[in-house]
Amino acid sequence: MSQADLLDQTPVFQLKGSMLAITVMELAQYSIEQLDQQLAEKVAQAPNFFSNTPLILALDKLPESEEELDLAALMAVCRKHGLRTLAVRASNEAHIDSANALDLPVLPPSGARERVIDPTAGQTEKKPEKPPAPAEPEHKPTKIITSPVRGGQQVYAQGGDLIVLAAVSSGAELLADGNIHVYGPMRGRALAGVKGNLKARIFCKQLGAEMLSIAGHYKVAEDLRRDPLWGDAVHVCLSGELLNITRL
Repeated sequence: MSQADLLDQTPVFQLKGSMLAITVMELAQYSIEQLDQQLAEKVAQAPNFFSNTPLILALDKLPESEEELDLAALMAVCRKHGLRTLAVRASNEAHIDSANALDLPVLPPSGARERVIDPTAGQTEKKPEKPPAPAEPEHKPTKIITSPVRGGQQVYAQGGDLIVLAAVSSGAELLADGNIHVYGPMRGRALAGVKGNLKARIFCKQLGAEMLSIAGHYKVAEDLRRDPLWGDAVHVCLSGELLNITRL
């Protein structure tokens, strides 16, 4: 069997589900042509699965290579098949530089547990249904953070709102099942309503975020910087499927 035959049979990526219902695509090797081909095959099997799916592009498992990685081309292939890249996960300095040049948030290598997902699972046969898990309380006490949230830190308010009474640095991440309030400069990522609460809102004293998201609907820094309220105190809510940013 030739090397070309082996490459044709070996998947170049795995799709994994994260705790935030954002898809992580973990690249095992760098081949734009094969990625394009294999994504096309997945879309043919499950066309609706890839419709505007938020994506984290994981580059941290790629082997060392002398070939220069073209991140813009990878993102273009993903977008072609309905995957919208929110951020990259990387440890290689060259990959991080490429992401910074495209103004794309960079996540550190993940230690979180992930599961491989198959978009075609359940299409041919139904699996036995599992009994529903006990329902969690709808609302928990508000989580209040009084110290600055630094780059690389993640703060999650499960079942309730999150209030931060200090600055949030670039590379930091705020998560809440309810609303997020930031009474200081907001330069990191804020994801409200992470379990699907469409009524969740984000409030911040100074908008400078890398990404804002409500119930999976998001805007990244590239879009936010074009908003006339960039740098001001704002209130963010959902209007249909779009984030609506108004002066606070």
